[in-house]
Amino acid sequence: MIRIKPFNGVRPAKEYASKIASLPYDVMNSEEAREIAKNDPHTFLHVVKPEIDLPENINIYDEKVYKKGRENYEALKKDKRLVKDKEPSLYVYREKMGKVIQTGLVTCCHIDDYLEKNIKIHEHTRTVKEIDRMKHVDAINANAGPVFLTYRKKDTIQKIIGDFIDNNSPEYNFTTDDKVEHTFWKISDLSIINNITEQFNEIEYLYVADGHHRSAAAAKTGEKRRSNNALHTGNEEYNWFLAILFPHDDLYIMDYNRAVKDLNGFTEEEFINKVSEIFEVKKVNNAYKPETMHTFGMYINKNWYSLKASEELFDKNDVIESLDVSILYNNLLSPLLEIGDPKTDNRIDFIGGIRGLKELERIVNNGTFEVAFSMFPTKIEQLMDVADKNKVMPPKSTWFEPKLRSGLVIHELE
Repeated sequence: MIRIKPFNGVRPAKEYASKIASLPYDVMNSEEAREIAKNDPHTFLHVVKPEIDLPENINIYDEKVYKKGRENYEALKKDKRLVKDKEPSLYVYREKMGKVIQTGLVTCCHIDDYLEKNIKIHEHTRTVKEIDRMKHVDAINANAGPVFLTYRKKDTIQKIIGDFIDNNSPEYNFTTDDKVEHTFWKISDLSIINNITEQFNEIEYLYVADGHHRSAAAAKTGEKRRSNNALHTGNEEYNWFLAILFPHDDLYIMDYNRAVKDLNGFTEEEFINKVSEIFEVKKVNNAYKPETMHTFGMYINKNWYSLKASEELFDKNDVIESLDVSILYNNLLSPLLEIGDPKTDNRIDFIGGIRGLKELERIVNNGTFEVAFSMFPTKIEQLMDVADKNKVMPPKSTWFEPKLRSGLVIHELE
């Protein structure tokens, strides 16, 4: 049984919604954020990446950074650019990117569902990043960015939400520079809220699609506040965290491609011959974007090749070994190119599919990398299967688009 609840969201005044909404804190570095926020006093990057308002050489984990985040958040509220809703509400957030449409329910989830593994993960988290997000939550006393969750589609939920948005005007509707349309509704009707809540009570599991550090930090922040509150009742807001819940078939996972800086001592001819001993290799005339699982594109010296893996290369019944990212790593990247831990080996890089195959060609043609590989996207069902087995995906297995904007609604912990 999944617990959700409405909350008094802190949201932009209508005229500021498109100005405040920002990309998530973890899709850019500090330098990129500074450039985006330059001469823009409204963007929520001032809250989620507050180091941009401090000297460039500051450690991003310095206590001054979190303090600055709090100052910036309070400034947005003080002059009414952010306003707190008077009544507890649920919200609906829809994103359109070309033909891709994803519609999610913005709500609060209970930290006990995370701690009891009813909200399932598919990635390990790093302690330093968990602590960073905990300090940020503590400093501003709020969940500034939502956790991106999914669930196996339930038609009754989709009908309730669909009927609501068909019959109600949105609070916000705007298109960002990346041509993604963002539409946001508020649900304050208690009967609809109760109906949706009851429907989610019948959902067995949620799955973290993106936001593993945010969800872990939310749970640990809640546990810390429980232990520090002698009058803890279980009804406090810190028992809940901000999330957006999407049906699994709404989500769009793009390819997450790979590039390697050298051929590990092989000549181009030797390398291709070695690859041909493992995969079925064919030279192709155009950029190769895999259309089925267990196939790959390879770009080297201005030529594209298609690679096909036989079933002898992996255990099709193993949820990890049968992933394309595992097949490529286990049979080529590790044994031939001697790539070590993908999270730390600086000879490999990962390129989100949103940048296209032209980016793979560019970084190989300019000599930054020797070879690049285009991937078939991981399926959302594979992600859920991995989580159901209490296992974790290999690094850089999924690239979700479009990205959820931060700052459209905030959940305060008190």
